[in-house]
Amino acid sequence: MDLSEFRKSLSAEAPPAGLGKLAQALWYEAHGDWDRAHKLAQSQKGKTAAAVHAYLHRKEGDLSNADYWYERAGRERPRGPLEKEWEALVTALLNDGKE
Repeated sequence: MDLSEFRKSLSAEAPPAGLGKLAQALWYEAHGDWDRAHKLAQSQKGKTAAAVHAYLHRKEGDLSNADYWYERAGRERPRGPLEKEWEALVTALLNDGKE
């Protein structure tokens, strides 16, 4: 699956089968279910999970919490649009295939 196919899947009622939990989190967030996305991100460990968690708090507008998670991810908070960050995270997760 690529980013375009992932975007198309947002019209469905559920994420595509076979997506890892972090990709599911980004799917649910884009589908309008921030709480479910947050629960999925919170349930995962590691720097990639921290990056998704950070993005979710940035999207929420809680920048101090986002900055905590960016630090855990070993990243700085992006200054660009949220959409670009979402695209980069989704693309990385789809390319990695493990998340």
